[in-house]
Amino acid sequence: MKTYYVYILSCSDGSYYTGVTSNLTQRLEDHQHRKHLNGYTSSRLPVELAYYCTFTEITIAIAAEKQIKKWSRAKKEALINEAYELLPNLAKKKFKK
Repeated sequence: MKTYYVYILSCSDGSYYTGVTSNLTQRLEDHQHRKHLNGYTSSRLPVELAYYCTFTEITIAIAAEKQIKKWSRAKKEALINEAYELLPNLAKKKFKK
């Protein structure tokens, strides 16, 4: 059974990058060695692995990656810090009165 990883990198400029791969070790090396010169992380090195989770279905992994990419910085940080109890409240939209 193949394993897929959804991961979040912490970039040197303080931003986060979210991706999906089937080989986490190789993908991290690719990021660190600027394999994709025009990629998001190539100008934000060094990067550090902040979070990852595993999946056995690529379609589910891609769906999770897309969902996390839409999250706010605060929600990504709650996930990174394993503060799962904060995730539901961070998902609620805030409306100005």
